Amino acid sequence: MKGSKSAFLLVMLLLTPLAFAAAPNHDAVLKQLQLPYGFKISIFAENVPNARQIAVGEYGAVFVGTRDGNVYALKDNDGDGVAEQRFIVAQNLYMPNGVAYKSGALYVAEVNRIIRFNEIESSLDNPPIPTVVFDKLPSEKHHGWKYLRFGPDGKLYSSVGAPCNVCKPDGKIYGSMFRVNTDGTDFQIIAEGIRNTVGFDWEPRTQHLFFNDNGRDNLGDDVPADELNQWTGTYADYGFPYCHAGIVPDPEFTGKAKCALLKGPVWRYKAHVAPLGMRFYTGSQFPEHYYKQLFVAQHGSWNRSQPQGYQVALIKFRGSEPFSEQPFITGWLTQNNEVLGRPVDIVQLPNGSLLISDDKLGVIYKVEYRP
Repeated sequence: MKGSKSAFLLVMLLLTPLAFAAAPNHDAVLKQLQLPYGFKISIFAENVPNARQIAVGEYGAVFVGTRDGNVYALKDNDGDGVAEQRFIVAQNLYMPNGVAYKSGALYVAEVNRIIRFNEIESSLDNPPIPTVVFDKLPSEKHHGWKYLRFGPDGKLYSSVGAPCNVCKPDGKIYGSMFRVNTDGTDFQIIAEGIRNTVGFDWEPRTQHLFFNDNGRDNLGDDVPADELNQWTGTYADYGFPYCHAGIVPDPEFTGKAKCALLKGPVWRYKAHVAPLGMRFYTGSQFPEHYYKQLFVAQHGSWNRSQPQGYQVALIKFRGSEPFSEQPFITGWLTQNNEVLGRPVDIVQLPNGSLLISDDKLGVIYKVEYRP
């Protein structure tokens, strides 16, 4: 009996298309990563378990949210591109995925609330007790983790995912994006019909909000496409759960709405690549043709028969409209479908280099252009 059980487990392993590597060596992973000529990638910080969203402070601290309960702060004190110090700003929070920094304060989005740590960069080794900014968000864990950013209007922007693969839950707040003042007042839902967005940024020319949305599962390997959407400042419905990627009616909600009546994406990614953090590049370090172009962390598929994603993609814009997609960093997915890492978020440093989080490897990468 014992032998047959072992044989069964071996067969299951051989049939599994996606093999997650156990604690790969960081240097070995770096050697697998491929970037365009002139770019260099290195490890900015390690030992950051489940590293998710990143925010950069005014005085050089790099804050990292997680879904494990901790929020970290990293410091590169000597400017060598490697963080020598790591602080735990908070512990035992409820999936504090989202972090945003403004005017000396760190804002953290948990599943059910937004909190604030005042004067954080002067007290990294003894963080203050946080102030609750807003605590009227749902507490469901499924798609409950949040991305958090300050908009051009100075308000905090975030979202509430659908607590399911596909459903129409009670309550308008589910499947929406919202904004709120930094003191928690003037809560406003700005868009709905959004399954799960964990990444957005403002296009530099128009200041329109572009956001990713991860498509539903169980319609096949190639359906529906994941989405890049545009919000132009007026309330809009992006289709979930009735319509996916602007063109795919949901079989469980057939006849309840027509795709043509709902707002579709401005760009369609491949299905299940799981686009998360994104950043329009506005620095001067990279070559000119990267200026105002969009970098997207594609976290990677989890149940596709042949995995895809696991890269940083570049979405090319002509004016304020996307027109093409190409890989920028690849190699986290090997030819044998072994997953070495999973990129999550992207931020730009003042010198124009990029930081990228990896929640599988628990590191922050630094990307520079050195021709």
